[in-house]
Amino acid sequence: MEIYTGPQQGAHRRKKGSSTGKTVATVIAGILVLVLLAFAGYFFYLLGALPKVDRLADYRPPIVSQVYGEDGSLVGEFYLERRTVVAVDKIPRRLIQAFVSAEDSNFYQHKGIDYLGIARAVVKNVISLRKKEGASTITQQVAKSMLLTPEKKFSRKLKEAILAKRMEERLSKDEILYIYLNQIYLGAGAYGVELAAETYFGKEVDKLNLAEMAMLAGLPKAPNTYSPIKHLDKAKERQAYVLERMVKEGYVTQAEADHAKATPIEIHSLKKVNPEQSAYFLEQVRQQLEEKYGEERLYKDGLKIYTTMNAEMQKGAYEAVVNGLKAVDKRQGFRGPAKFLAETEVDGFCKKIEDSIDTVSMKQGATYPGVVTAIAEGKRELTVRVGDRTGTLSKKNMDWAGQVKLVSAFGNPGEKRAIALGSVLDVQVKEPDTNKQGAVFALDQAPEAQAALIAIDPMTGGVRAMVGGYDFKKSQFNRAMQAKRNPGSAFKPIIYAAAIDKGMTPATIIDDSPVEYESGGDRAWKPKNYDNIYRGPVTMREALTNSINIVSVKILESIGVNSAIEYAKKLGITSPLAANLTLALGSSSLTPMELTSAYAVFASGGYRMTPYFITKVVDREGQVLEEVQTPKVPVFAPVSSAAANPDGSGDQPAPAVPAAPAAPGMVPANAVPVISSDTAYIMTNLMESVVTSGTGGRARALGRPVAGKTGTTNDMKDAWFVGYVPQLVAGVWVGYDQERSLGAGGSGGQAAAPIWTEFMQRAVAGMPVKRFTVPSNVTFAQINPRTGHLAKDGEEGAMTECFVNGTEPTTYDGEAPTEGETPPAEDKSATLQ
Repeated sequence: MEIYTGPQQGAHRRKKGSSTGKTVATVIAGILVLVLLAFAGYFFYLLGALPKVDRLADYRPPIVSQVYGEDGSLVGEFYLERRTVVAVDKIPRRLIQAFVSAEDSNFYQHKGIDYLGIARAVVKNVISLRKKEGASTITQQVAKSMLLTPEKKFSRKLKEAILAKRMEERLSKDEILYIYLNQIYLGAGAYGVELAAETYFGKEVDKLNLAEMAMLAGLPKAPNTYSPIKHLDKAKERQAYVLERMVKEGYVTQAEADHAKATPIEIHSLKKVNPEQSAYFLEQVRQQLEEKYGEERLYKDGLKIYTTMNAEMQKGAYEAVVNGLKAVDKRQGFRGPAKFLAETEVDGFCKKIEDSIDTVSMKQGATYPGVVTAIAEGKRELTVRVGDRTGTLSKKNMDWAGQVKLVSAFGNPGEKRAIALGSVLDVQVKEPDTNKQGAVFALDQAPEAQAALIAIDPMTGGVRAMVGGYDFKKSQFNRAMQAKRNPGSAFKPIIYAAAIDKGMTPATIIDDSPVEYESGGDRAWKPKNYDNIYRGPVTMREALTNSINIVSVKILESIGVNSAIEYAKKLGITSPLAANLTLALGSSSLTPMELTSAYAVFASGGYRMTPYFITKVVDREGQVLEEVQTPKVPVFAPVSSAAANPDGSGDQPAPAVPAAPAAPGMVPANAVPVISSDTAYIMTNLMESVVTSGTGGRARALGRPVAGKTGTTNDMKDAWFVGYVPQLVAGVWVGYDQERSLGAGGSGGQAAAPIWTEFMQRAVAGMPVKRFTVPSNVTFAQINPRTGHLAKDGEEGAMTECFVNGTEPTTYDGEAPTEGETPPAEDKSATLQ
């Protein structure tokens, strides 16, 4: 039998191979179907999870909450994104065309996705082997910015594409552009074209020229790289690209583009506010608003906040504090460079400084950290580099530092006050740089001492200016509101006012002689006068004028410590007070706000008002959320003894304080009569003598009636001056946060009074000169200041003194009171010992 198997075996192999191929194809097809099903499922999942496009129709982006001063000027801003929304019809068409040309030339043709642009970008990126060009349309950019997160994932790009298509179906091209041009970040903290125009060119967006429009349109690609403030050369390169794109798209002619390229660019920020000079005031406002309305509403809802701040006064307060602290600090001498850099460290240090300078040329008067890069020893002139700018520091502009050794080598020379190459110095700009060269610097030094200044309208309680320290960026601790420090002699007017209400007068004689008190231990307390001089019998006026400690202690002993404490509380002092005789010397810590508010009672004629900062808050729809209506009280309005003395003494009804309308959201006037207008005036009159003849003499520079008092604590750890004119009261404190002596020139009259005077000279410059109004119940008489009795006509040394009617002396030296007459306080009591 013949058997043949060859062909059958080959056929079997072919059949087997064919079966395997079909199996593989089936598996692949199955996998593809699964992938497609998975993708479809994922796609439909994304569709369901995507945010709604409809909400873009009511575009309400986070916008700036703006803070206004009492005159309506913009003084501050609160924001997460610094943006002002501008209507699309206010945006110039050429600016729109510039953005479209640079960012999405097919914007008016595509339906959300530019497929041609994607293909072009892919080709360019493949050729260059890196991502050289993106393909996101303006619509996609809006989708990403408004509805998605910025994560770089395929899922986000897919969502972006889907949303872009939906947006094109629901919104017009102009509506998309409106969102885009208001939403986009354009560098320097500016969101949207309106704020960018103000930030870079000092103009509103509809005032831009073609050159400026093209420069703005070049920013989205890389706002920091093409910033005209920091890199004008790169910004102009990008501007030229945008203009050529506009020519290609037919929006401008070549001649118009060439003219725009040749147009000089002037960088001039329309900086509406200076947050540096108002930082402490604005922070106080921010805290109050955030507590009441929450972060979301404050930072995103575009509130209009009207405050009591006077912008010019606030600027003057800030500059007075800075100048005064520098003067105090320079009296202590030059402390030497902040640090020494190796030659290899200079570029890195300067790069950080360069990034922080946001102006084309450095600001005149501003202080920057600079590095010494060259020393001309013969001229004693230094070359100083500040970021990418250079300038000179000559010998005459560092004279205050005294003899300083100069070392022409890098590294620490080992001497505290020596300056070497690589030294980091604070330098103040005397003359700004031109093209980043040629600045003239003066040696500066950041003060270590701190200061606080607060100014209050005594007729309303509105805070006009407040500075809580030298530099808010370095320390947010508000010393005006939070620092409790010993007021020293600045507390004495409160003791004297209590004594006036107890029957003493400016003519009361007190013996200024040494005294000692048991202090409960082995050693007695022996108060001393600041100058260690004891004058014998003096009037209250002379004692306050010359800030005599012994007399203040004896007055407090006479009226009683508890009585003085209650009186201080009546004036608005809330801090705990020492229940002993050291209170007369200001041994209890108070905030500058407390003490200044207490003085405001004297300035207002006896009214206490709670200081306030905010007058009105309005939301973005114009609805008034809150409003304060505080009518002014009359200066030295007649306040009866019944009003001034809650214990019921006196028989005259209290005057009616005008009340605010009882409308919803309005706060009534907070003016409470707490002392008589007579006492308020007499204290004012006494403190005028402090200025005209005593420790507050620097305040005479105002050239108008001024009342005030200095304060200096032991070892000159705290320096104070609180004073006022009829329209404004201000208090200044100077000291170190970690208590130590201010050193030579650290008294209240030398450290605090100059700051107060510089501020007040600017603050009252536009105010009419006014005298303090004399209440009808105050009378004047000629007295002998050595005895406190009446003086005869022509008597040597006689002076005019003021009294509450009925307390003036009635007898001359050596005379007994008239029979049946009640002698005045100084006649019926023995001289205080």
